[in-house]
Amino acid sequence: MAIREIREIGDEVLTKVSKAVKVMTPRTLMLIDDMLDTMYESGGVGLAAPQVGILKRIVVIDVGEGPIVLINPEIVETSGEQTGDEGCLSVPGKAGCVTRPNYVKVKALNTKMKEVFYEGEELLARAFCHEIDHLDGHLYVEKVEGELHDATYEEGPEGES
Repeated sequence: MAIREIREIGDEVLTKVSKAVKVMTPRTLMLIDDMLDTMYESGGVGLAAPQVGILKRIVVIDVGEGPIVLINPEIVETSGEQTGDEGCLSVPGKAGCVTRPNYVKVKALNTKMKEVFYEGEELLARAFCHEIDHLDGHLYVEKVEGELHDATYEEGPEGES
């Protein structure tokens, strides 16, 4: 397991659409382990494979309830609305106000390539949306209401990935 370099805004890889994972390989399992290590080391609550330069549809999230690994995730249901500060490991030192659904249901595959569903509210819902956006080449800064501001958080802003 290793800490990988996090790509930052301006890196072209962050604007590209990721490819679906068709089979689970030892190399992909190592990538997932590295992504978790990198996320924890960086103090984020989520990380998408493009953020470490890999254009695969893989997301890892941990909002304090243990790690969630999503392969080929898609949002299948949303409701409600929440507005709050969001940050991103690929946009260091900055945050911005973003409106997201307050409830999100996600369908994905787990590391055994079995279909799983996750439901999340508040921070977890925000993290699902934020990370899945990365897989389609979008950064949260596209959705910011107003201006980005300096992030001076001890733990990092909500949805930091």
